[in-house]
Amino acid sequence: MARLSPQSILITGASSGIGAALALAHAGPGIRLVLTGRDGARLNAVAAQSREQGAEVVDRIVDVADRHAMGTLIGNLDAARPFDLVYANAGIGPSTTEGGGRADDDAVIRRVFAVNLDGVLNTVLPVAALMKARRRGQIALMSSLAAYTPLPGIAGYAATKAAVKSFGEGLRAELRPHGVGVTVICPGYVRSRLTANGPKIMPFVLEADAAANLIARRLARDPAIIAFPWPLHLVTWMIGALPAALRQPLLGLAVPKD
Repeated sequence: MARLSPQSILITGASSGIGAALALAHAGPGIRLVLTGRDGARLNAVAAQSREQGAEVVDRIVDVADRHAMGTLIGNLDAARPFDLVYANAGIGPSTTEGGGRADDDAVIRRVFAVNLDGVLNTVLPVAALMKARRRGQIALMSSLAAYTPLPGIAGYAATKAAVKSFGEGLRAELRPHGVGVTVICPGYVRSRLTANGPKIMPFVLEADAAANLIARRLARDPAIIAFPWPLHLVTWMIGALPAALRQPLLGLAVPKD
């Protein structure tokens, strides 16, 4: 499927991490970036850097879990200049929920599901309908290598990423006949606020700008999945492919000690 170079781009969760790096990777003359996030100061800083690179920038403080707010924002800004590319990137882990909290806390798990799942639906569903009607566009959903295997200690987070991966792959098949591309992105460890309080050992960790440049480059080929780095992708895929009787004992070794 032929792809046009995207000129009008929406990035949710653009105030830090991969989202901020994606904004700067795409920013340039003739590009309109619509950036959303929850932290005004950080979002303003990313918007300012993007404008310095020549991009037209619209930045909005919005909670992706708010279905009405997201629908209104997308509808209004798409009407002004239709989106070519949308990154449903916003996501949180237990340590980046409001005030932080234990990964097994009821409120924390529900907030992670609200942002990581409802937030994706609130971004993707209105955009998909608009792109399907005009028979062009591209949608990128941010999942994780955590989608490939259950992860004790962050079971809720891993479950949301598995759901995003499955949803994105199914949606790709549904929208492809209508001229709309869908790609699921599954990064490994990337330095960001999300991993700042993560494991002490993060194999094959990437800087956010390196991850963003890799994503933008590969996305131009309209793949079904962008998963990296390949050694960690292979390991997570292999563990996830094991029968439950073999996989569960391995997972038991990773259960955090109270």
